[in-house]
Amino acid sequence: MAKEAKTNAMRMLDRQKVKYEALSYECDEFIDGIHCADITGAPYDQSFKTLVMEGKSGGYYVFVVPIEKEVDRKAAAKAVGEKTVDMIHVKDITKITGYVRGGCSPIGMKKPFPTVFDASAGNFQEIYVSGGRIGLTLKVPVEDLLKVTGGKLANITAREE
Repeated sequence: MAKEAKTNAMRMLDRQKVKYEALSYECDEFIDGIHCADITGAPYDQSFKTLVMEGKSGGYYVFVVPIEKEVDRKAAAKAVGEKTVDMIHVKDITKITGYVRGGCSPIGMKKPFPTVFDASAGNFQEIYVSGGRIGLTLKVPVEDLLKVTGGKLANITAREE
């Protein structure tokens, strides 16, 4: 069997000596996090999506939120000291992060951006995040994710009414 090609995210975790589990699945195009979790058997509340936003200052920020939730833009902006943040355009994802839509990992982007994980990630030992390409999910200890990304925890998801 051919050895799986490593993504930037995997190489970065390897360099930092972080133990992780790689879950590969067949997928040729973008599918949302819920479908990825269904395919890999990952629990929804432990599965997180990576969103890249631009602040009013022009800086880029990475927000990692549960797959079933939406980011609260006000809370996200406050977490990174911005007045406002807006999603970057889909066509700009690769240019800014080095990753493609549906395969954007919070680990190993072209440049390190301030990264905020929703506080709910702190409820788990490990969470599932994109592995850096479509068809790859990584199960990584939360503590290690925070260390490798320089990230922090904050309440950044929209609260249910």
